[in-house]
Amino acid sequence: MNIVGLIGWAGGWVLLLWVSTCTPNWVSWVFVPYFIYGPYRVIIQLRYFPPAFVMLRVLRAYPWQILPNRPRGLTKRPEVEGRQYGWFEFPNPADPDQQLPLVFSHHLRTEWWSRRMAPRAKPSLKADIETLWFAGDPRFIGLVAAPTRRGTAPRRLHVLEQRMHVRSGWRFADWGATPDDIERGRRAGVHPLQP
Repeated sequence: MNIVGLIGWAGGWVLLLWVSTCTPNWVSWVFVPYFIYGPYRVIIQLRYFPPAFVMLRVLRAYPWQILPNRPRGLTKRPEVEGRQYGWFEFPNPADPDQQLPLVFSHHLRTEWWSRRMAPRAKPSLKADIETLWFAGDPRFIGLVAAPTRRGTAPRRLHVLEQRMHVRSGWRFADWGATPDDIERGRRAGVHPLQP
């Protein structure tokens, strides 16, 4: 869909430019809003490609899991470094009793998730994310998706990152990450600073 959007916005701009050169001048003024907004949308479409490639890498390294009712929030977590626009907690694969937060570190396309994660969200909206599709390892990176209405496929995919602060004292080895786990995380696009 990113490719279709990019072609549509860029192609539409070129097509309307051609139409405006072949028609009277007043027609060009009708297209001015599109001539201004079209390049902006092309840039936005180009910004969707890096996260799409990260999603592809995560899906090549980790299978989908369906997880019910994960703890979530829009508040900032003090142990998490950098910007955060919401978080989910997932069980550590090495210690299922330990919950690790993965955060939305980029604001791009988080509005849909934020409306459903808000404390005062309507129950019908919260129901959209009661069951999640998850691919990844919460010690490194994850891909979260909402189920379709029938629950048979993922939709609204978004990359979540592990952003625990280095000064918190935690190391991947403390979370039970083996060298194989770290290598699998690297295949998914994570480059840990400390083992």
